[in-house]
Amino acid sequence: MATPHIGGGQAELWNGSAGQAWAEGQVLMDGMYQPFEDLLVEAWPEGEGGVVLDVGCGAGSTTLAAARRLGPTGRVIGVDISEPLVATARARAAREGIAATFIRADAQAHPFEPGSVDAIQSRFGVMFFADPVAAFANLRRAARAGGRLRAIAWRSAAENPFMTTAERAAAPLLDLPPRKPDGPGQFAFADRERVRRLLEASEWTGIAIAPIDVPCAFPAADLETYVGRLGPVGLALREQDQRTRTRVLDTVLPAFTPFLAGAQVRFIGACWLIEARA
Repeated sequence: MATPHIGGGQAELWNGSAGQAWAEGQVLMDGMYQPFEDLLVEAWPEGEGGVVLDVGCGAGSTTLAAARRLGPTGRVIGVDISEPLVATARARAAREGIAATFIRADAQAHPFEPGSVDAIQSRFGVMFFADPVAAFANLRRAARAGGRLRAIAWRSAAENPFMTTAERAAAPLLDLPPRKPDGPGQFAFADRERVRRLLEASEWTGIAIAPIDVPCAFPAADLETYVGRLGPVGLALREQDQRTRTRVLDTVLPAFTPFLAGAQVRFIGACWLIEARA
């Protein structure tokens, strides 16, 4: 089910090449971001049920983790703007026998039932709204009185050099779109005070925004896949011929040497843990 308004340019991106790339890279990305998933769902009382809404659920890993955490009496709803990712999430839930619900919709505008969820969670899903105040207000209406918001968002690009290594190295070879300060995009929530203002304007209370530095890793054997298929460089390479792809990868991969530790790629994810009450 989808809402009439599906997020403009973000919808085009995530229902096209970006969404397909993330669906294809699901195993790699879920492994890399596993520490964030664990941190996100540990706040929910284990085995005590309840209703959790997972915003920007992607391929469903965080949704299924929350469902396992809540137990058989719990209910988890994942919402994402990307049809390829929602399709992947539904298939995973069916494969694992987990009764989670997935909605392909723009969470900024989707008519959630008012007061219908106990908590809202998001791992890297709240930075892409065209109108963050409208989006957070819509999510607040979906939460019951006193319901919790718990989200993880990236801090600044400067604090996350791993995340921009590929595009910095590839800049002389590819015409990459510039990142826009304040988004929508990966680093849209870099400014803690801006995030606080957005939540206050959408009438959330008890706002707490804490910095977290989370060690992340994935197999070094997957680095070429990560660079060549995901992120701005990966998306740009989809439109290039094999000669250009080879030239770019030969230039970019050595730039990740500082992050190699034996058979793994290791980096620190510098993020905000954002919490609030409806």
